[in-house]
Amino acid sequence: MLDVSVIILTYNEEIHIRRCLENVNRFASNVFVVDCFSTDKTVEIAKSLGANVIQHAWPGNQAEQFNWALKNLVITTKWILRLDADEYLMPELIEELNLKLPALADDVTGVIFNRRHIFMGKWMKRGIYPVKLLRLFQTGKGVCEQRLMDEHIQLLEGRAVEFEHDFCDHNLNDLSWFCHKHVNYAIREAVDLLDIELDLTGAAETDENKQISAQALSKRMKKHKYAKQPLFWRSFAYFCYRYFLKRACLDGKIGFIWTFLQGWWYRTLVDAKVFEIKQTCGTDKERIKRYLKEHYNISL
Repeated sequence: MLDVSVIILTYNEEIHIRRCLENVNRFASNVFVVDCFSTDKTVEIAKSLGANVIQHAWPGNQAEQFNWALKNLVITTKWILRLDADEYLMPELIEELNLKLPALADDVTGVIFNRRHIFMGKWMKRGIYPVKLLRLFQTGKGVCEQRLMDEHIQLLEGRAVEFEHDFCDHNLNDLSWFCHKHVNYAIREAVDLLDIELDLTGAAETDENKQISAQALSKRMKKHKYAKQPLFWRSFAYFCYRYFLKRACLDGKIGFIWTFLQGWWYRTLVDAKVFEIKQTCGTDKERIKRYLKEHYNISL
């Protein structure tokens, strides 16, 4: 087994947790499932597969929950892998880990993987693939960014290297669940865009000095440019970019559904939320923050 501990955050993931744990049990020394009081069989399945299950109430976002785990779990391995319950590593990546991880230079504290999306049973090869994410890092050398959306692992020291092979984001729920999830995401994404535009938090963050993956940093900078574009036009332009220029149109009907829902419908819903907030509050920062607290229980 590799000198790796896996941390998986869960809530009602019985549809995914067995697949995920059977996958990581092939290479990881320890597996921690940090659950927030699931009401289905998630905990029962996790324990039956040897995972260490810890219950912790949901603090409001993934970053806080993951950082709580980093501070409170007894982790004795050199490396930590962050994985969601609906994710798993391809066999080629597991083989690559076994081959390369023990031989990495001492100053390498993070490893970047390619993420492929499996949607409606099909690999979305075009549009946004590959998404490069830093998911493996040395214990004590990384934390999760404190963000409402689009949070990444940030290295505190050292450098990251890229591995060649993929892990998969493969959710097994239906389209209704997918759409409902994105409705919930929309307000947080809207707040993120408003923060970029109006500096609601007072941080005026540029992300230029953060030790996240180069692709993640590039994506963050593009998001800053996106936030300056006209409402609703930008969501349509983003869809066209992914569907035509990035050739998602070649992925057939499923490719259209994926790109339309995630690239246009969702982004239009986000813009509608931004429009709604501005219609009520204008660009008054304090009014917006009060509105977010009163209507969405989001504190900035």
